[in-house]
Amino acid sequence: KMIKRHWSGILQWKLSSINNGILEGLNSVIQAAKRKARGYGKKHFKTMAYLLSGKLDLNRVNGFLPTCF
Repeated sequence: KMIKRHWSGILQWKLSSINNGILEGLNSVIQAAKRKARGYGKKHFKTMAYLLSGKLDLNRVNGFLPTCF
């Protein structure tokens, strides 16, 4: 019965082969931002989330930073 209820979703998954791995990875990054911004408020959490998930190359802006950051 369960397979019959979800048959259209099973077929759609087979056709698209998309899984939720990307979403889970992004969720992990957002959770890390939440931990890093703890105590600073929503504004800082949003900034931290954008910085961590944006994959920005900050060396172009701050050329003097060491590459280990």
